[in-house]
Amino acid sequence: MQKTLVSIITVCWNSEKYIRDTIESVLNQTYKNIQYIIIDGKSTDKTLSIIDEYKERFGDRLTLVSEKDSGIYNAMNKGLALVKGELVGIINSDDYYELDAVEKMVEQYKLHGSGVYYGFERSLKDEKEYCIVRKNPHFLKETMIAHEATFITTDIYKKIGNFDENYRIVADYDLLLRIKEAEVNFFPVNAIISNFRFGGASSSRTVWLEMFKLKHKWKIVSTPVYLCYSFAVRMEILARKILGIKDLNI
Repeated sequence: MQKTLVSIITVCWNSEKYIRDTIESVLNQTYKNIQYIIIDGKSTDKTLSIIDEYKERFGDRLTLVSEKDSGIYNAMNKGLALVKGELVGIINSDDYYELDAVEKMVEQYKLHGSGVYYGFERSLKDEKEYCIVRKNPHFLKETMIAHEATFITTDIYKKIGNFDENYRIVADYDLLLRIKEAEVNFFPVNAIISNFRFGGASSSRTVWLEMFKLKHKWKIVSTPVYLCYSFAVRMEILARKILGIKDLNI
């Protein structure tokens, strides 16, 4: 009986600091029938040379594309266009999987079939465990579930569509809201799936501004609340620029 093929996508750009952790976590999975897709934005540091070190070990299971893109979700959509598997995971180049993550996901997929599979995510701050969280998708309009700890069956992407590239930071949240609206089944997985490092693109005031824009679009927040919050955050960002203070990490 043929094993389920799982496709994993990593997008990267100048990711030499942590991408080795990401790649190793995919290479050393206890479940081996994996197609690994790396979409690089034409890195100028050592990222590509690090990836080259692993080409022989992955063999034909690895697909590398290195070219300019228009943003992280443009890169993710390029990866989705290359997917051959039944189940898709996306792990960013700052983060990494637990070594049995794919095995745990496939076990549940074999039981339930088409759907969204979500597990626990360990968050790291200064390389120390900060918290372990799995949020309930029932409350998706209140809070995002961990995208790195989520695997989605390929048929859902075909039905719902890919990432909306009009968003720079929160298109993964928008995708999950679209999936939820389509009444797709979400299945919890009782295992730590991914490890997320604070400090990436999704850890700034800018992301919260775009988040409120998204929530306004989905009518999760009212127009007055959105306008007040938007004004306050824009003023804070402007003040920080004038004073030469970096964006506030949360």
